[in-house]
Amino acid sequence: MPQPNSQPFGAIDPSNLSRRQMLRRCGMGMGLLGLASLLEDQGLLTDQVAAAASAPVNPLAQRPTHFPAKARSVIWLFINGGPSHIDTWDYKPDLAKWHGKPITEFDPSFQNTTGFFRDAVGSVMKSPFEFRQYGECGKWVSSLFPHLAQHVDKMAFVHSGFSESNNHSPALFMMNSGVPRMGHPCVGSWVSYGLGCESRDLPAFVVLSDPLGRGLPKGQAANWGAGFLPSVYQGTWLKPQGQPIENLERPQLVSDAQQRRHLDLLKQLNQRHFAQSAEELELAARIESFELAYRMQSAAPEALDLNREPEHIHRSYGMQHKPCAHFAAQCLMARRMVERGVRFVQIYSGGNENQLSWDGHSDIIGNHSQFAQETDQPIAGLLADLEQRGLLDSTLVIWGGEFGRLPIAQTGEKPGRDHNPHALTFWMAGGGIKPGVSHGATDEIGYKSVIDRAHVNDLHATILHLLGMDHTKLTYLYNGRRFRLTDVAGNVLHSIVSSSP
Repeated sequence: MPQPNSQPFGAIDPSNLSRRQMLRRCGMGMGLLGLASLLEDQGLLTDQVAAAASAPVNPLAQRPTHFPAKARSVIWLFINGGPSHIDTWDYKPDLAKWHGKPITEFDPSFQNTTGFFRDAVGSVMKSPFEFRQYGECGKWVSSLFPHLAQHVDKMAFVHSGFSESNNHSPALFMMNSGVPRMGHPCVGSWVSYGLGCESRDLPAFVVLSDPLGRGLPKGQAANWGAGFLPSVYQGTWLKPQGQPIENLERPQLVSDAQQRRHLDLLKQLNQRHFAQSAEELELAARIESFELAYRMQSAAPEALDLNREPEHIHRSYGMQHKPCAHFAAQCLMARRMVERGVRFVQIYSGGNENQLSWDGHSDIIGNHSQFAQETDQPIAGLLADLEQRGLLDSTLVIWGGEFGRLPIAQTGEKPGRDHNPHALTFWMAGGGIKPGVSHGATDEIGYKSVIDRAHVNDLHATILHLLGMDHTKLTYLYNGRRFRLTDVAGNVLHSIVSSSP
């Protein structure tokens, strides 16, 4: 009859070790013996070092950059649905010359394969919005953005962006993860993995979506997923209605002391298991997630409480105006989070389906006017507030969506514009950006990027560069291959990066 196991919890029974387990444990042990001997010879082996070696590493601990960083955090204003570059920031006066003509007169090679609705192709359509020059840089800006037009001298524009898909879901995945399919880590996850979080009490990566019942962007939570990275690096989605984070409040029948004792016991048991399988990064992530959730119960309510802000700040963001009050609150929340050490905040403007987002297939005037009204003053207020607080220099602000739109009309009762992955505009401000400059150009009607073309991989390489990371060195070993955000491509857009430290 077998004897009961008298070994202490976590002990190893050599008779039950497989050959592979024995080699793994012996190999790890030999390495540690060598390291311990080296440290002891140099007088560096301390009780603290020994204790640290046996404890799980906090996966969100701050990590050093590859080189001095120009930015510490990112706020990405994701213009969901695909804003029309030629109706917002990419002024094309020659559209008036081609207005009403078939696009094949401009480009005989046009094969009607760019847009999504290929049976609704009309003629070239000039922008229905008036453009004027603003700032010392003389930037032409659409009448859609009267507030943001006052800040163009803070911005660097990339007019030669292009992507690889004319369909929303893969285009969103492409813009977020560098790959036009789900399952790969998004930018925010890579940044959290590479740099950790400056705050011990808040997540490294936070996502805010449309609070007006218009739904999540196409692809939903996969847009802020960690892919094959440990799950601790995925975005923390704040629910747009009700309590923003599940179980943020402690149950009334549980005291703080009781909850702390529960977590301490759970942590002790997890650490014992971790000591046997130190390579299990998901276990380390799970241990940290419990601790972070506990700390967030105190920190998150304060960070999300906009009533702590004075009235003049509310008004500067436009919270008194109903059309933009919801986005104004999210922009203000983003400022409060980066101020408290959150590394990456992404705010989605617009919801899921067509006219519920910037996806102006019909009535481009009504569609873009509505969403510009929702976002113009809040984003301008964010830039001004960051600058006034001395945070703009360390916060990289990004504006852009998943693709641009065609310079031709999509036929219908009220004309709109179809998808166009061959040309898109995005701008950046703060965080090491050279202000008041433009990179690249599209052709004379904005159909394709033609000068200094900037792929999505180049955008990602530039973001990482501004955060002090070399995109070719930020890698993760998965399935026998070292993956990176920019895959095997990507070039930093140095023309928009400030030369000052």
